[in-house]
Amino acid sequence: MMALTHGFMALAAAVFLLPAIGEYAGPAMLAAAFLGGLAPDADLVARHRKTLHFPVWFSVATLALSMLAVLTGSGALLVLTIAVGAAALHSLSDVLGGSAEREPWNPTTENGVYNHVLGRWHRPRRYVRYSGAPEDFLVCLAFAAVAINSGLTGPAVDRVLFGLVAFAGGYSLCRKRFATIGAVASGLVPMRLRAVLPAVSVEETETDGTTVDIRFGR
Repeated sequence: MMALTHGFMALAAAVFLLPAIGEYAGPAMLAAAFLGGLAPDADLVARHRKTLHFPVWFSVATLALSMLAVLTGSGALLVLTIAVGAAALHSLSDVLGGSAEREPWNPTTENGVYNHVLGRWHRPRRYVRYSGAPEDFLVCLAFAAVAINSGLTGPAVDRVLFGLVAFAGGYSLCRKRFATIGAVASGLVPMRLRAVLPAVSVEETETDGTTVDIRFGR
C-alpha cells in the first residue's frame, strides 16, 4: 500500500480515538498519527518492509506506552503512543498488501512484511495487489474522507489533505509507468548534468526484500 494510504489510515483511527482521550486530543495527536503512519516506509531506501517495519515490537511498544500514558497522565507520552501505534498499524497492515518487489503486479516473491521476532517474512495476502493499485487509491480515499469529514482537522489542514489525495491519485495513475517515465526523463537531461544527478537502481533478494540504491556522481 502507498505510504499515504497508511498515513490516512492512522489519521482515521486517531479521529475515532479523539472522544476517548478528552483534554489531550488535538492537532499534535493527529499529526503524530499521520506521520507515524508514514514513517515505516522511510526504509524504502534501505531494506523495504524490513529495516523500519516492526509488526511485533511496535505493537508491544504501543501497549507499554499506553499503560505509561494512563499512569502518568502525560500528554507528550500520549502523542508518542499514538505515533508508535500508527507505525504498528502500518507494519501490521502491510501483510494485507502485495509483495515488496520491483513489480509487485507481476509477483515473484512472497515477501509481505518481515517479522524480526520469528526471523522470517510473512506472506502477502494481496487484498491490495500493490502500492498505487486502483484499490489502494480507493482505500486511501476512504480513510481520507473519514478524516476530512470528521470536522476535527480544520479548513487549512483539509486543503493539505485534499492535495495529498490528489497526489496519491496521480501516483496511482503513473505507478506502472515509472520505468518508462524515468527512461524518457533521463533522455531529456543534458549530458553535462547527468554526472551530478543521482542514479537510482532497485535490487531484490529473497532474504532482504527490495532495496532502492541511490548514488550520486555517476
